[in-house]
Amino acid sequence: MQSIHDCYTLSNGVRIPCVGYGTYKAAEANNADVIRMAVDAGYRYFDTASFYETESYVAEALKSSGVAREDVFLASKMWKDEMGYEQAKAAFARTLERLKTDYLDLYLIHWPRPDAEYADWKQLDLDTWRALEELYRMGKVRAIGVSNFLPQHIENLLQNSTVKPMVNQIEFHPGYAQEATVRYCQSHGIQVQAWSPMGRARVLNDALVQELAAKYSVSAAQICLRYAVQRGVIPLPKASSRQRMEQNQDLFRFAIAQEDMFRLDTMPQTGWSGLHPDL
Repeated sequence: MQSIHDCYTLSNGVRIPCVGYGTYKAAEANNADVIRMAVDAGYRYFDTASFYETESYVAEALKSSGVAREDVFLASKMWKDEMGYEQAKAAFARTLERLKTDYLDLYLIHWPRPDAEYADWKQLDLDTWRALEELYRMGKVRAIGVSNFLPQHIENLLQNSTVKPMVNQIEFHPGYAQEATVRYCQSHGIQVQAWSPMGRARVLNDALVQELAAKYSVSAAQICLRYAVQRGVIPLPKASSRQRMEQNQDLFRFAIAQEDMFRLDTMPQTGWSGLHPDL
C-alpha cells in the first residue's frame, strides 16, 4: 500500500480502499462542512451508520463536491433496533434514501445482539443476514459484512448461511488489538476494519506510542494508523481539521520496525472503549 487510494480485494473480488474516513460525530455542527472538507482532502471511502445520523450529511457533502458516485466507496450499518429480516430491508432502504444513492458498496450489521439479555441472538443474526444476502444477490450492495462480531458470532453465520461476511469492523488500536478476532477473520478471508483506530487520549499519550512517534518523527496518531496498516487492518480515522485529515493520510513514507510492532502488539490493555458485544 502506497496511498489511501490503494485497495484490498475482498473475498468476492470487490476492491476496498486501505484507509477510510469515519463519520461518527463528524457532523456535530449539524451540517456537512466537515465531511465536505474530508472529500476535498482526498478521502473517497466514507463509513457511516444509521446510528451516527451522518448519512444525509455524507450525501450533501458528496453532491456539493461534484465527485462522481462511482469514484466513492460508501459503507453504512444498521443499528440494533433495525435487526431482523423485514426490519433490515427497511433499514437499508432508509439508508439509501438518506445517502441519495441506489446502491451501497458495503453494508454491515452494527452489533451481533440488541443487548446482553437477548437470548435468541443467533436466530436474529441469521434472519438479519438473510436480508443482507438477498440485497447482495439483487445487486443493491456490492459487499456485506458485520461489525463488532467476535468469532462465536461469525461462526453462527458461517455454519448456517450461504454468503460469508466479507468484512468485520471492530474496535482496534494499540492496547486493544483483539488478536483472537483479527486472527480468526484473517484466517477466514474476512477483511478487518478498525473503528477508533487511534484509541483515546490514553493511547495517544501512552509512553510507548509517544516514544515511537518521536523515533519515526511522526505524530502519535500516525503511529496508531500505521500500526493498523501494517497489520492488514483498514483504519477509519475521524478528524475535524484539514491538517489532521491530511496528516492521517501520511502513513506510507515510513514503516514501523518489526520489533516495535511486537512492542505495540504486546502493550497492556489501554484505551478500551468499554464496549463488548456480549456484555
